[in-house]
Amino acid sequence: MIFLFWLVLALTPGRAQLYSASDLDKNYDMLLKNPGVQIEATEAINLLYNYKFSEAESEFRWLKYRYPHHPMPQFLMGLADWWKIVPNTDNTAYDDRFLARMDSCIYLAEKLYEQKEYKVEPAFFLAAAYAFKGRLYAERKQWTKATFAGKNALKYLEKSKGYGELSPELLFGDGIYNYYSEWIPKEYPLLKPVLIFFQKGNKKLGIQQLEKVANNAFYTRVEARYFLLQIYSLENQYGKAYDMAKYMWQTFPDNPYFERYFCRSAFVTGHSSEARQAARNMLDKIERGLPGYEGVSGRNAAYVLGYYSFNYDKNYEEAANYYQKAINYSVQTNSLDAGYYVSSLIGLGKIAQERKNLDEAQRYYKLAYDKADRKSSQHDEAKKAIDDLKKNRREDRRSRRRK
Repeated sequence: MIFLFWLVLALTPGRAQLYSASDLDKNYDMLLKNPGVQIEATEAINLLYNYKFSEAESEFRWLKYRYPHHPMPQFLMGLADWWKIVPNTDNTAYDDRFLARMDSCIYLAEKLYEQKEYKVEPAFFLAAAYAFKGRLYAERKQWTKATFAGKNALKYLEKSKGYGELSPELLFGDGIYNYYSEWIPKEYPLLKPVLIFFQKGNKKLGIQQLEKVANNAFYTRVEARYFLLQIYSLENQYGKAYDMAKYMWQTFPDNPYFERYFCRSAFVTGHSSEARQAARNMLDKIERGLPGYEGVSGRNAAYVLGYYSFNYDKNYEEAANYYQKAINYSVQTNSLDAGYYVSSLIGLGKIAQERKNLDEAQRYYKLAYDKADRKSSQHDEAKKAIDDLKKNRREDRRSRRRK
């Protein structure tokens, strides 16, 4: 998780006619502070987060044409590749292009860092690019590369950290640093040596800073909200996670990550009608082949619908179909140890038990018991189901003998 110190959704101008590249460089020490660029950036940023990648990347290419020696265009194009990975981080199809663009961003940012007296902006992009690389390497379990990239990200984060008063955009880095530099050592003690040379963080302050960015920043507000969704869940603030996820889904209705998070948070907080609708939406979008909608979203959506069909509607046939669909998506995404897979097996076991097919019920419970994490509630639930099934069978045999 150290490699979650990726920093910034930067900016992209549209096809501006009012500002030339030379004017922008002359009038502003950082492109991040240019109000004209901010106004023109809105459409491209929204396109990116709503998974309209072709349109967004057209704007990014124009940005590269206007600023060929600035790291921003390469970073933004890499960011688009990253969001293609986000819905299913096991997908390696975009890895090479993503890494190449982040390397190009680092090369240009290093040159800018050497040339400019005001080093905050290039340090900003260096930290971001290294942190994104580290995150991907960690996902791929390339720990040496991940550690190297993570340490570089933290080094440049230190150089840009503390300038939050200049802009909510830069406060984003402070917020990420403060939260995760305290959270990581507690959750991952083996990573303490990587953080030993850096200032101690403050989780509470980090959350406050990210909330300020989420409400006031221009470029980084969506990334701040992306992190807050995860942080609220980590901190068991499920109501806040639900509110944030709902807002992000309404803002970017075709973003599979935000829709999945909305479905999950609505499910956890008891907003059943919203959870059902979001689940149906996701399955429909998978069928239609929308970008980013695939098996990870499918196993989530199918399980939610199976749960409601079984527990609320008592429609066992429909529930069994959805649970089986969740299992199929889990197999498709090679996630047989995932919670949705195990819970769906337990669900099928309960349906078989309701239908008095006890051998089939035991088979499902046994599969769930074998696949579940030994410390999980699902493991305990599967074990209890097996024990109860054995107990019921013994009682049935005694009852028949008495007759």
